[in-house]
Amino acid sequence: QVQLVESGGGLVQPGGSLRLSCAVSGSILRFNTMGWYRQAPGKQRELVAIINSRGDTNYADPVKGRATISRDNAKNTMYVQMNSLKPEDTAVYYCNARVGVFENYWGQGTQVTVSS
Repeated sequence: QVQLVESGGGLVQPGGSLRLSCAVSGSILRFNTMGWYRQAPGKQRELVAIINSRGDTNYADPVKGRATISRDNAKNTMYVQMNSLKPEDTAVYYCNARVGVFENYWGQGTQVTVSS
């Protein structure tokens, strides 16, 4: 069974940076698309960034220019580097991996809190 485990969350001051990691059991080469999503209290889960098997990336408008998604196929790990963090970036961040439309996997989430 595929497992995704996020790490790297925590408390950071406004303007700070974090790198979140998503370690996957097994090869990530099988996944067409991997991505990061987030869910703030009282809000729906929303896309942060996605990356496909070719390395093409796409970012949600709120994080464009501040986030960089990447994947290391050799380490079976996906990352997102978040810079210039704002209080509105506070959320639980989830990683996601998909194969076509029938296989869709989620991690358990990691809390990111941006506060002074």
